[in-house]
Amino acid sequence: MTTKLQIERDGFGKAELRPGFLLVYFLLGIAFGIVLTRSEVLSWFRIQEMFRFQSFRMYGIIGSAIATAAVSIFLIKKSGLTSVSGEAIAIPKKAPGTGARYAIGGMIFGLGWALTGACPGPLFALVGNGVSVMSVAVLSALLGTWVYGFLRSRLPH
Repeated sequence: MTTKLQIERDGFGKAELRPGFLLVYFLLGIAFGIVLTRSEVLSWFRIQEMFRFQSFRMYGIIGSAIATAAVSIFLIKKSGLTSVSGEAIAIPKKAPGTGARYAIGGMIFGLGWALTGACPGPLFALVGNGVSVMSVAVLSALLGTWVYGFLRSRLPH
């Protein structure tokens, strides 16, 4: 007997997700946390080095992530891959606009990064590594996400 979880998605109906996939995602998250830890991306010292332009290390890691994402998106579009539930993966084009939303969002993101010493991805890995004070940052990020979801319809997009 296979149990399936149903997830309601805006405008897309329901997607079925087997609990086994949740275990896979959990294990991938643990592996990602190990990679972040081993590469020292979690290190406050490494982040300060980056912001002070004293080391190329973090820029190299970020650059390789951007290159990996660009190649992955190209391959997804070229090969016509489908999601786990069999739906076509579509990446819609964005309206260019003035760029103000990216500038404002980037400043808010950068301010949070500077205040906590970590961007959102590594926050969970820091908590997992025993830096319990980062739980405050995780809860703040979740609260900020909830506030955005609440205000989304009233914000200019």
